[in-house]
Amino acid sequence: MKKQQNLGLVALALAIPFSSCTSSQEKASNQPERPNIILIMSDDMGFSDIGCYGGEINTPNLDKLASNGVRFTQFYNTARCCPTRASLMTGLYPHQAGIGHMTNPSEDPQGHDYNLEGYRGVMNRNSVTLAEVLKGAGYTTMMTGKWHLGMNERDQWPLQRGFDKYYGILDGACNYFVPTYPRGITLGNDTISISDPDYYSTDAFTDNAISFIQETKAETPEKPFFLYLAYNAPHWPLQAPKEDIDKYRERYSEGWGTLRQERYKRMIEMGIIDKDWGLSPQDSREWDSLSKEKKEEMQLRRAIYAAQVDLMDQNIGYLVDYLEKNELIDNTVIIFIDDNGACAEGGELGGGPASQLETLEGYFLSYGRAWANASNTPFKRYKHWIHEGGISSPMIVHWPNGIKKEDQGKFVRQYGFLPDLMATFVDLGEAEYPTEFNGHQIHPMQGKSLVPLFKGVDEPVHTEPIFWEHEGNKAVRLGKYKLVMAWNYKQEDQKWELYDIEKDRTEMNDLADTMPEKVEEMSGMWEEWASSHLVEPWDNILKILKEKQEK
Repeated sequence: MKKQQNLGLVALALAIPFSSCTSSQEKASNQPERPNIILIMSDDMGFSDIGCYGGEINTPNLDKLASNGVRFTQFYNTARCCPTRASLMTGLYPHQAGIGHMTNPSEDPQGHDYNLEGYRGVMNRNSVTLAEVLKGAGYTTMMTGKWHLGMNERDQWPLQRGFDKYYGILDGACNYFVPTYPRGITLGNDTISISDPDYYSTDAFTDNAISFIQETKAETPEKPFFLYLAYNAPHWPLQAPKEDIDKYRERYSEGWGTLRQERYKRMIEMGIIDKDWGLSPQDSREWDSLSKEKKEEMQLRRAIYAAQVDLMDQNIGYLVDYLEKNELIDNTVIIFIDDNGACAEGGELGGGPASQLETLEGYFLSYGRAWANASNTPFKRYKHWIHEGGISSPMIVHWPNGIKKEDQGKFVRQYGFLPDLMATFVDLGEAEYPTEFNGHQIHPMQGKSLVPLFKGVDEPVHTEPIFWEHEGNKAVRLGKYKLVMAWNYKQEDQKWELYDIEKDRTEMNDLADTMPEKVEEMSGMWEEWASSHLVEPWDNILKILKEKQEK
């Protein structure tokens, strides 16, 4: 539907290159030594959905970036859209940035403000953003896509947090075809109306990203740039053009169980996972227990989801093509990640009326827990939870000038997590991370630079523990061990689980009963971290939520 418009925009960019008024010698002298940085993030996508991580979805552009770059097998997010964005953007744990639970939605400006420092529902001023830090180092800073870090006051918007240019949605989700206020489109500091009958948000985010780069290189060709491209795909609602859905309409006729087995086998063959890690249990009914009509509906839900991922990949291809044609690709670091594990919201068989599928209508249209279980192959749990299925992200790094030829296509098996990206970008951009910014004291960075891993060093980045908490789900990783607990309203059912991730990343063999000393050691680390990083007991947050709802 919209691909022709993308190609037209790229063709226009190529026809009027930003270097047209400079000689090749001047262009070479203007080439910055510091790399451009492009951070691309998908939304609610499973660990094994894309081809280079074992998926069946057609993603040739991401696959090519992976084959010419490196893939991380153990990169961790924060299990939910807005806490991930808070941690990613600030280099902090989400509670330190003020988003210990969720961001205040546009429909309720105080909905997730619990009057606690770590739970204000908006990114606070005791943090600095990637854009603020890189802008201070001389980068032009641009963003397109999903913000989800504060939207109800203008001083919370991207241009007020360090970005020079912005186009996208401020809230957490929108209709892909017809985004409307209050979940509509913002350009700079202005809300705009969309009247294009062929509009599709994934295309528009890419179109504007390319336009922003074109403008920036025309205005200030000597400056490096930072682009944060935050797709809302494949987050619900399930919406994609018919011709892209048609590619997958019959692909999922054998159901989620078969898909999980196919992926599991392929991931072992590719070397993404260890053959000794068992496949986690199927978390749904059997496919053949469904009626013919229900099977057709569930096939369609999955096909639309696959089309959303496919379209995102197509758009990444347009962006990379632009960079190549304008001789920007070699000196640009491209990093691709996802914000959390696959989304099981909507129940086992998905949410929203089937009658709205393949229409311009609908908002909460999801594919459900059964398909999310397949998207997260081989792991268990989902978005919200801190087991591997909730926090494991694909991570592709492409950097021709920085990744040695002999390392291209390899896996990085050391682990990292979101706060590392601030430290990494400070390293790449030769920037300074401040202790004070605009009169506010700034929390220290919580991560470490991953640049040595990009350059082939095979040594752990983290020898200290790293931590998680979301909605009472919690974990700590220390070396090969991970201690994790899932929240349960029945307090007596809550217990720490201990796993040796090197031998058992699918978390099938709980060692807690046989290694009580390790449980005590690591749970003590978690408690100490929580008490010093603004984490509140989830029981307390639930009481506050209940009081807010009763008012």
